[in-house]
Amino acid sequence: MRCLGNPLGRRGFLTVGALGGLGLSMGDLFRMRAQADQKHYDFISAKADSVIHIFLPGGIAHQETFDPKPYSPLEYRGELGVAKTKSGDVFCETVPKLAAISDKLTVIRSMTHGEAAHERGTHNMFTGYKPSPALVFPSFGSVISHEYGPRKNLPPYVAIPNSPNEFAGTGYLSSSYGPFSLGADPANKGFRVQDLSLPNGVDMARFDRRRSALDAVNSHFQEKQKSDAISAMDTFYQRAYSLISSEKAREAFNIEAEDGGLRDKYGRNTAGQRLLMARRLVEAGVRFVTVTYGGWDMHNQISTGMRRDMPALDQGLAALIEDLESRGLLERTLIMVSSEFGRTPKINNEAGRDHWPKVFSVMLAGGGVKGGLVYGSSDATATEPEFDPVSPEDLATTMYHLLGIVADKELMAPGDRPIEICDGGKLIDGILA
Repeated sequence: MRCLGNPLGRRGFLTVGALGGLGLSMGDLFRMRAQADQKHYDFISAKADSVIHIFLPGGIAHQETFDPKPYSPLEYRGELGVAKTKSGDVFCETVPKLAAISDKLTVIRSMTHGEAAHERGTHNMFTGYKPSPALVFPSFGSVISHEYGPRKNLPPYVAIPNSPNEFAGTGYLSSSYGPFSLGADPANKGFRVQDLSLPNGVDMARFDRRRSALDAVNSHFQEKQKSDAISAMDTFYQRAYSLISSEKAREAFNIEAEDGGLRDKYGRNTAGQRLLMARRLVEAGVRFVTVTYGGWDMHNQISTGMRRDMPALDQGLAALIEDLESRGLLERTLIMVSSEFGRTPKINNEAGRDHWPKVFSVMLAGGGVKGGLVYGSSDATATEPEFDPVSPEDLATTMYHLLGIVADKELMAPGDRPIEICDGGKLIDGILA
C-alpha cells in the first residue's frame, strides 16, 4: 500500500383513512416529501450514491486490526501476529481476508479526537461534531435523509438491526429524518421486518388507487395549504415506512431471496447477514445504511476477544466489498468502518487495552476513495498521530463531499438558528480517487 406494539394503534394517522382521505398512495407521500425537502445538488459531481456505515461499538483496537506495531516492545504490540497486504504493508492477523483485498481499501491510521468516554466518542463519530450542551446534532444518516430524501419508495436511512444509539438520530432536525430500524436481526431464523406488513384488513390496492393525487395537490393547493399538508404528513413520515406500497421495495428486505452460496460467502452469522442485508438495501435504493456489530470494549483478554470476534467481521466485510464490485456498485457505494475511539498503546494488567481517542483507525472502500492506500500514520507505539492527523470533522466533510453535499451548508435549528452541516472540517484530498 502507498503510505498515504399494536399495528393500527402505532400507525395512527397513517392507516387507510388518513392517506385515503387525501387521495394519496405511499409513493405519492414519498414523492411529496422528496419534493418538499430535496436540495438540488449536482448529482453528476457526486462520487457516491449510497453509504454503508459499519459501526463497531465499544472502541475497537487499531493495534489488533489495521495498525499493528510488530517492531514495538511486547507490552505495546500485544501477542497477535500480522497479515501482509498486497503492497507489503501489514494488517493484524485478525483481518487476513481484508489484507488480501487491500488494493480496494483506504485505511486512515491517524484518526484523532479528545473524547475518551463512550457516549462522547460515539457522538463525534456519528455527527462530525463535538458534543454540546446547547444543541443536539443530527447524525450522518439523518442529514443525508434531509438533503436527498427517499429513493425508489425506500426509506433513505436504515439501521441494521436497530438504531444503535441516541446519536444515530435526527438531533435538531425533524424526527421524520430518523432511521428506519429493521427491529430484528437478519441472521435470525425466520427473520422478517415487522413493519413491512400492512395491518389486518387493510387493502394494499387502496394505497395505489390514485397515482395522480400528487398532481392534483400541486395544481389545487395554495402554497400555504400545500405546506401545511406536507407538514402534517411529516409528523408521521417515519411511520409511513411501515406501509411501503411497492412490492419491489418490500422485497429488498427479503434476505431469504439471496442465493445460498452467497449467504455462505458472507457467513451465516450476525456480521455476515447484517452486511448482506446492507448490500441488498443500497442496491435497491437506500441512501444510508448503518450496520452495528459486536462489542469491542476489551479491557481484558483482548487477544482472546479479537480472535473470537474478528473472523466473522473480516469474512463479511471482504465478501461485501467483492460482492458490490461484482455488481458494479462499489464505485458508487462508500463503505466506512469506524468506532468511537481506539485502545491504549500499552496492554494493561488484565491483558486488555483501555480507551484511547488520541489515535485510531478508520477503513474506507469504494464511493470515490482510492484503493491500496494507507493515509496518515501513528507513531511507533500507536500513541498519537505522526503524520496527517484526521478529525471526525474532516472525515464527515469528506464523506459529504463524496455524496455531493456541501458540508458547510447551513441547516436551520430551532429558533431559526443556522447551523452548518459540518463545522470546520477539511477535505481529505489525499484519499480521493
